[in-house]
Order: sequence, then C-alpha cells, then structure tokens
Amino acid sequence: MKLKRLLFGLLLSGGIGLAAERHGSLTRSGAAGAVITGTTIFGFGGLSWGLTLIYFFLSSTFLSHFKEREKSAVAADKFSKGSRRDLGQALANAGVASAAALGYGLRRHSPGPAPLLAAFVGALATANADTWATEVGTLSKDQPRLITSGQPVLPGTSGGVTLLGTSAAVVGAASVGVVAAALGAGRGTSLRGRLPLLALIGGMAGALCDSLLGATVQAMYWCPRCQTETERRVHRCGQETRALRGIGWLENDGVNFVSTAAGALVAVLAARLPRRPA
Repeated sequence: MKLKRLLFGLLLSGGIGLAAERHGSLTRSGAAGAVITGTTIFGFGGLSWGLTLIYFFLSSTFLSHFKEREKSAVAADKFSKGSRRDLGQALANAGVASAAALGYGLRRHSPGPAPLLAAFVGALATANADTWATEVGTLSKDQPRLITSGQPVLPGTSGGVTLLGTSAAVVGAASVGVVAAALGAGRGTSLRGRLPLLALIGGMAGALCDSLLGATVQAMYWCPRCQTETERRVHRCGQETRALRGIGWLENDGVNFVSTAAGALVAVLAARLPRRPA
C-alpha cells in the first residue's frame, strides 16, 4: 500500500512540478524539490497530507503571481530570489513537513503519529503564513515597521511587518489546519478537530520567528551604487554588495527552514497541552 502511495506521489508531484516549471513558478531544481517533498509526504503521510501540501503550493503560487508587476520592483531590489522557487526554497518550506511525514509513515502503529501530524501542520502552516504575509504585505499602503524596534523600513525589508501582512499570515496559517482537517488528516483521533488551532498557533509562532531572525541575524547586504539594503550578494544593478549585518551563512532559505522547525515544535507542544473538560 505504501509503495502504491509512493508511486502515486511521484507521478502527481512530478506532473505538478513539470507544469509549474513550464508556467514559470519553479526552476528546474525547484521542480526536483517538489518531487522529493511531494513523494515523501504522499507516500508516508497519505492522501490527506499530500493534498494539504498541494493546497499550500497552489495558494502560495497564486499569491506569488497576484499583482506580480506591482511587486516586481520590490522583489528585484530586496529579495534574494524571485517568484520562481528553486530547490533550496522547496526544501526550506517543506523539508520539515516532509521529515514529519516520513516519521509518521514509519511509526504509524506506535504512539508517535499524533505529535508528528501536529509537527507537519505546524511546519506547513508556518511556510504558508510566511508566504502569504510576504506576498500580500508587500502590497500594503502602510509603511512596514521593523518587528524589533518599530522603526519604519522600506517594503520588502526582512523583519518588516504590516497589519495587512500579519492579517494575511493569520489566515494563511489557520487555513492549512482547516484544509488538513477537512481532508481527513487525523481521522479517528481527538487531534483532528484541533488542527486549525494548532496550525494557527504553530504557524504564527513560526512566522514570528521568521520575522525576528530576519530583523536580527539573517545576512543582509548593502549596495553602494543604489544606496539600498538587500538580501542579494550581487544587486540587480550588477554591483557586488558588501556585508551589512547578520550571520554570513544564514540567508533566507536557512531562516525559513529554522522557522518551519520552530512552528512544528510549537504545534507539537500545543498538541500536548491537556484539553479542558467539557
């Protein structure tokens, strides 16, 4: 049965990855990342897990292309990568969720699955919350403020938050739990009805972690020609940038991976809290 799910996951994720590459949503390496994560999650987590992953991918892709022209200047100026996701982004966003699915499949008949389901939902909710916050928040007419100090910053600055972006993150996080529960994840357990809340708690904790890391330790650079801060080692103008702040090896993909792990951990801890008696 598991082999059939693995083959199904391979075929489905391969088809989606190929279509996304042709549509311009994934690079070739990003399509490979989609196959790796999709096959693992479908094969070891099951249909409800795999379809939840597809929901994350489709909703994030839609928002990435929503008003893309209006966001392109910010993306080209600030972000280290464009809207076409590569292997690093695929693993940073879905790597922790894939690990949870793998553990779930290997321990399906032991006491482990419930925490691993919570970890899966928390990790994917974090990735969704972060993506929705970025893609929607970039369109905010209000100036972002740095999460650590409240100082006004330019749109697209790592660690900058807006009310619109934060609201999008809340909806994006909770929606992962709603979709997972509606698709039958955790069927027959008390965890199923709690998935939307666990996704909200874990996803927002992970998104908060992402913003804090982005404002403090993520590697940021300065373009002397354009006089602007950026995540890029070489700015869009072609000028090689110089280190401005943060840890040199901790770039956006690393921040996303750590944040999804934090969201997974918080969701697991929240799932372990005793429920109030009716």
